[in-house]
Amino acid sequence: MADALLQIEGLSKRFGGVVASDAITLDVPQGELHAIIGPNGAGKTTLIGQLIGELAPDAGRIRFGGGDITALPTYRRSRLGLARSFQITSLFPDFTALDNVALAVQAHAGHSFHFWRAARKDAALREPARAALARVGLSGRADVLVSKLSHGEHRQLEIAMALATSPRMLLLDEPMAGMGPDESARMVAMLRELKRELTILLIEHDMEAVFALADRITVLVYGRVIASGDPDAIRNNEEVKRAYLGEQHAVTSHG
Repeated sequence: MADALLQIEGLSKRFGGVVASDAITLDVPQGELHAIIGPNGAGKTTLIGQLIGELAPDAGRIRFGGGDITALPTYRRSRLGLARSFQITSLFPDFTALDNVALAVQAHAGHSFHFWRAARKDAALREPARAALARVGLSGRADVLVSKLSHGEHRQLEIAMALATSPRMLLLDEPMAGMGPDESARMVAMLRELKRELTILLIEHDMEAVFALADRITVLVYGRVIASGDPDAIRNNEEVKRAYLGEQHAVTSHG
């Protein structure tokens, strides 16, 4: 795909006898929100790990912004504009929300945490951090300790930390995990706004959210792509229904 921001070509990864990525080929165009769905053990998080540089593929190639990033370390990919939020949050509970985002700005710039006390007064860190908090709806919680924030606010904060690195693409791994209906609804509304500005690759088990947000959906089963297309095509795909969506009654009953 000529306008693809991310191109995955024949990506393969094994762990012993388990094939976690089975020659995955996938393009994500600039400006698309592309969801990856599939049952537990389908290889979704393994795929994200390879994209961000935490796992080296056994075969295949990853291109981002037209350049081959397959062998680049994580920090180089981050500098190119790939940012990830994690399935399990990784925040500093005894710092404020603003502190956490400012730390992300500082780390992205390549500075050591040893200078953190001085950095707390550094406008070059605080201003982009406040802007990132505003984008996820946490402006009013900037000075609250992370330990005092709700689970949903932790997930919003983690996305703010990713946004603070000025990414071209967000890789989101289960951002709605563990959320109640109200928190999930707020996250969907926030992601709908972010997709106006950013390319997003979303891994998510909440099928209602996926079908509300995604421009295209790819289905992984046992590390293999079994289907990729727009939401209607995926919803009506018989192989997908048998492999995964058959369990998701809410999805097949919508629209």
